[in-house]
Amino acid sequence: MGIELETVVDHPLKEVFEWHTRPGAMRRLVPPWQPMKVVAEADSLADGRAVLGLPAGLRWVAQHDPTRFDPPHRFVDVLSSEGLRSLPPRIVGRWTHTHEFEEVASGTRVYDRIDAPVPAAALRPMFAYRHRQLADDLAAHRDARDAGLTPLVVAVTGATGLVGTALTAFLSTGGHRVIRLVRHPVQSPDERRWDPDRPAPDLLSGVDAVVHLAGTSIAGRFTAAHKKGIRDSRIGPTRRLAEVAANGGFNGPFVSASAIGIYGFDRGDAVLCEESVRGDGFLADVVAEWEAATVPAVQAGIRVVNVRTGIVQSANGGTLRLLRPLFAAGLGGRIGGGRQWLSWIALDDLLDVYYRAIYDSRLSGPVNAVAPTPVRNADYTKALAGVLHRPALLPVPTLGPRLLLGAQGSRELAEADQRVAPTKLETLGHRFRHPRVDGALAHELGHG
Repeated sequence: MGIELETVVDHPLKEVFEWHTRPGAMRRLVPPWQPMKVVAEADSLADGRAVLGLPAGLRWVAQHDPTRFDPPHRFVDVLSSEGLRSLPPRIVGRWTHTHEFEEVASGTRVYDRIDAPVPAAALRPMFAYRHRQLADDLAAHRDARDAGLTPLVVAVTGATGLVGTALTAFLSTGGHRVIRLVRHPVQSPDERRWDPDRPAPDLLSGVDAVVHLAGTSIAGRFTAAHKKGIRDSRIGPTRRLAEVAANGGFNGPFVSASAIGIYGFDRGDAVLCEESVRGDGFLADVVAEWEAATVPAVQAGIRVVNVRTGIVQSANGGTLRLLRPLFAAGLGGRIGGGRQWLSWIALDDLLDVYYRAIYDSRLSGPVNAVAPTPVRNADYTKALAGVLHRPALLPVPTLGPRLLLGAQGSRELAEADQRVAPTKLETLGHRFRHPRVDGALAHELGHG
């Protein structure tokens, strides 16, 4: 039992192997639909140890075998005795994972073999996901190098959130050093203490680029306290960080999160580009202030990019994580009439947008980070149900979201109607990994 899978990626052997040696590689390869979390990555493919956290406090400990290490052609990891002790014996008795790489005329042959008492059908989605991630990440890094990018030091706020966790892993596998700006006591050389209310004047010393992601989640009932948290976690901290960049000699790109909420919650069939007028509502007001908070950096001559993010599709978080169990149980359905437009983006495509904002000097100001194919709510519902092979026959009355989010929260989140186009990105010929929602959902949920 077990599985063998091979693909060919059009990248040099050395480059493919080195990608696997860098911090973040394991995080980029663990499928988001599986109930596991990377606790520790191996510090060496020769004899290091990686740890995955599983439900109920179980641990999967993979020990790399030095006797079968042959760079850049092979590394092997086995389920260690420590890992076996933490797992019920009936789950798995042995596990050996062989990774092999071979130079071929069209690039590099990537071969994975698992020897374990597990049916191949149970493993195939995981390895299809891994090989797709590897190929797409390598392609994104090649695009960056072709544009002249060299290894950078990138400071990131919000590095432990959904986007930040994925982005930091993606950047480090590309050979960049990531410095996490954190609010807790510093625990590693790759962290710096960041006080959002009083950031140190030298916070960005030695930094080539800033990605500012921090901010309280907008999901939740729109109470006065929740709305205050949304606003206060964005406006002031962004302005003060922009002032540090402006006054501290920083001259790299300053890339700040933003949102398509600036267009308002009820725009109908109008196609919204970066030049469209702002809309109405609480979120439109907040996002307008949020973007204005970066003005100190703009005035200092720093290239600022405001990434106006759509509805992120990830099995690890956001709306998809909430919807998946409902749809898997056959209880999902469109909201109301289902005619409202949903402007979405796959998580990995969002990472590519942030990456491009760092290295492409042609980007500045607001950039719509959405897929090129927005869909109506009814079509999104149909796509998600189709990927999960379930019916979606039960429309959700608007009363449901309003009970959870309040009238204003439901109107601006669950019932929002925004048809947004990634105009600036398309003008530059930007490549989307997942331009269609059914493909994005299939990749995130293991049905690709």
